[in-house]
Amino acid sequence: MNQQQLQQAEHPAASPAPSGKDCPSACRIPKKLAMINDIAGYGRCSATESIPIISALRVQVCPVPTSLFSNHTGFPVHFMHDCTPYLKDYLAVWKELGFHFDGIYCGFLGSAAQIGIVKEFLADWPDVPFILDPVMGDHGKAYRTVTQEHCAKMKSLLSRAAIITPNITEACLLTGTPYRESGWSTDALCLLSRQLHAMGPDKVVITGLREGEDYINFISERSEGLSTRINRTHSAGRSWHGTGDIFASIIAADAVNGMPFSQSVEEAAAFVRACISASTRLGIPEQDGVCFENFLGPLAQGAFLPQKRTESETERRIP
Repeated sequence: MNQQQLQQAEHPAASPAPSGKDCPSACRIPKKLAMINDIAGYGRCSATESIPIISALRVQVCPVPTSLFSNHTGFPVHFMHDCTPYLKDYLAVWKELGFHFDGIYCGFLGSAAQIGIVKEFLADWPDVPFILDPVMGDHGKAYRTVTQEHCAKMKSLLSRAAIITPNITEACLLTGTPYRESGWSTDALCLLSRQLHAMGPDKVVITGLREGEDYINFISERSEGLSTRINRTHSAGRSWHGTGDIFASIIAADAVNGMPFSQSVEEAAAFVRACISASTRLGIPEQDGVCFENFLGPLAQGAFLPQKRTESETERRIP
């Protein structure tokens, strides 16, 4: 998305609201996505981002809260209520009522026990696509709650995933690869992707890579051989809390809507960049998260979808 398109997205021209008969998307029943994630009351992240973003992409969100936070953990203090004791009963009612889902998206899991409960839940919907954001760490370090048992169980959860969206830290934790902040060659990323594919998922995007002033998303799809693509986005500023949740939410919604994976990654990257750019200009505190609300309308209208392939989005196939 260029600067002119970004400005149009921030300040869309007024137009009459479409009627149901004039809007093709109004003529279909929205897909249903079970969303397993925590809820933070203050500071944009997790479910408070995922629900409106996925809804804007015309997918019904069915939340499964793993933890309740007064605010995210980037603030000096927070209150947290662990929902583990209630998860099994919560999900058992869904099974008893025979609910149907078109996809299952999982974000933050606070303990190894929660991972086990999610695996049991997935067993009841064996044919439903599972999109996993394996939230475990960032900037080369695992989060405080991530133990060796947690990491081992997360690896086992990958066996059920169709799509995973690890950042480079999480990709290294899952594969036992030494972390480095920069200097990742395409061959090294291909090897990392192969190791992740071997655990189960057919589609992988590794995020959080930096190359100069650019952010890199390394996209890998397994079909006949390995198809890889690099999505390059010019940095709009520093890293912001909650942008990984935004990225994964778009990937999850697009997946159940049948969008090609590489296009979904490009859309998610463009949306995150626009949110960061606007939030920086507006002087929003980093702890508050990015002002994604300003861009939900353009997102729903497809404003962040890729218009054409660029030289920086190169593809190669590997046997």
